[in-house]
Amino acid sequence: MLNKLRTLTLALFLSIAPLPIISQAHAALAVDFSSLVEQVSDGVVRVSITKSVSEEELALAHQAQVLRQFFGNRVNVPDIPTIEYGYGTGFFISSDGYILTNHHVVDGAKTITVTLKDRSELDAVLVGSDAASDIAVLKIQGKGYPALKVGNSTALKVGEPVLAIGSPFGFDYSASAGIVSAKSRNFSREAVVPFIQTDVALNQGNSGGPLFNQKGEVVGVNSRIFSGTGGHMGLSFSIPMDMAIDIYRQIKATGKVSRAYFGIGLQDIDRNLAEAYGLSRPQGALVTRIAPDSPAQKAGLKIGDVVLTFNGQNIIHASDLVMAISSAKPADPFHLNIQRNKKSLTLQGRFDHSPQELTIKEQNDDKPRLGIRLKELTPSENAMLARYDVSGGMVISSVEIGSIAERAGLSVGDIIVSLNQRPTPNITAFGQALVSLPKQGVVTIGIIRDGTPAILGLRIE
Repeated sequence: MLNKLRTLTLALFLSIAPLPIISQAHAALAVDFSSLVEQVSDGVVRVSITKSVSEEELALAHQAQVLRQFFGNRVNVPDIPTIEYGYGTGFFISSDGYILTNHHVVDGAKTITVTLKDRSELDAVLVGSDAASDIAVLKIQGKGYPALKVGNSTALKVGEPVLAIGSPFGFDYSASAGIVSAKSRNFSREAVVPFIQTDVALNQGNSGGPLFNQKGEVVGVNSRIFSGTGGHMGLSFSIPMDMAIDIYRQIKATGKVSRAYFGIGLQDIDRNLAEAYGLSRPQGALVTRIAPDSPAQKAGLKIGDVVLTFNGQNIIHASDLVMAISSAKPADPFHLNIQRNKKSLTLQGRFDHSPQELTIKEQNDDKPRLGIRLKELTPSENAMLARYDVSGGMVISSVEIGSIAERAGLSVGDIIVSLNQRPTPNITAFGQALVSLPKQGVVTIGIIRDGTPAILGLRIE
């Protein structure tokens, strides 16, 4: 009886068991990419770098040596090498040796080597790099390289099969396939990249490699993964090729990237805010911060305004406005439709240069070039400086080797609060102080380093 019951149960289970469902990911894997891989892999390269370790790491190594002198091998402190090694992926964007990769792959590199598919190793130079978009442009000598064909990333559709080729964990020319999971993803309200999200298996070493559509066209530059373990978890992100090409052309032409500056902070509108602001549904970008003397302030924008359209484009999420601004250029005109106090208004104005482009403005033979790159602090960070009796400051993000700034002892992370005894709470004030510097002599620069105020002397020659 028991055996009959088991047989009946098994028959019932088999009769009602659902047919297997083929997921979109499995469908993408069913696409035969073999001929495509053979066709495009010559245009993909491995990027290897060396770089010197940071001052902090060298200090740790010195500390370890001192401890060993006193305590011997009982102290378990690892040796820190003076040279670090890294690797990633890149691809030819032109036949005369220009290569695209990620900024984070070559950031801080002392030497850059490119390995071709035939195992040839060539020295590469960094033409330019852009941290905001995570794009870098390299150049190697020679001609006749297999440049890959560029596709239209805006034409990508969610669910479309895509292919990546790279060097995950150092395994060269590894291919992985998947589908487009989403478009226009961003990680913060200040992001400038509308990432393509895929479920392609990307890992460390894939960074900077190409993302292909089924036609063999590059539609993205693989940039990052979302992972709690450092490995693939089904969330991978690529920079759209439309944006990457624009960055490449700017870097190739001028060595830098110029972006429009608007000067606002934004957040999304939820259901409650939509009702509070008299909107028919959650839509638009709510303005939460406006920088002084910014194009936004000059156009008449106020905190609490809801931006509904930008240059004729409907704004549904705050990220829509961020992405639209990121594609604009300095001096471009703009017009906005906003809602203020439940009334519609139209505002217009012109963009300006990003405050973070001060190093570009420094390239002027009529005034000293300090050799630093600066970033303005946020309002909350500036508020924390009030206890030092200063109105604000800017943080140093890079110092050129051999520059006036390096010789004076300035370091990355220092907050500059004055120059030549003039307060420098923002880029404008710093630029004005820079213009007033003598062509020769010593001037003072006020900084805050690790919470301690200090004054250094800048010798201008």
